[in-house]
Amino acid sequence: MADEALFQFLHSEIIQYVNSAESGESENGRCVSKLESMGFRVGQGLIERHISVCRFTKDTPRFKDELDVMKFICKDFWTSVFKKQIDNLRTNHQGIYVLQDNKFHQLTQLSAGKQYLEHAPKFLAFTCGLVRGALSNLGVKSIVTAEVSVMPACKFQVMIQKM
Repeated sequence: MADEALFQFLHSEIIQYVNSAESGESENGRCVSKLESMGFRVGQGLIERHISVCRFTKDTPRFKDELDVMKFICKDFWTSVFKKQIDNLRTNHQGIYVLQDNKFHQLTQLSAGKQYLEHAPKFLAFTCGLVRGALSNLGVKSIVTAEVSVMPACKFQVMIQKM
């Protein structure tokens, strides 16, 4: 549990730091973009680490299609980062996946009031990058967005980019 609290504190501090460096209303988009880029690199690193551990134990994951990759993200990857699996995975079988987390840890620190919904993108950008970076290192090019309608639940939409 200490590592979970540490991650939440570090995440909050990163948001605070990037937000203060990019102060101003027109800079909000730049703040979200920087957080997403940071998450992208961390996601790449986490997958590199996971794959190297699996090679060592000869448990290298084998994915037969992109649905298998998404299941891996929802179960193994999400659990290694957030200590729980994603609550729901949906797909239209045309390259769009929706990952739903009913109690997203990074949003539980915000109040549930609607006035805080405008701050949610900053708290979700890093995780969008995290997922996009992980998928990138697994050979899947994607666009990841997030939305919140009721706190602390959120949905991450992953659109697979066909190469």
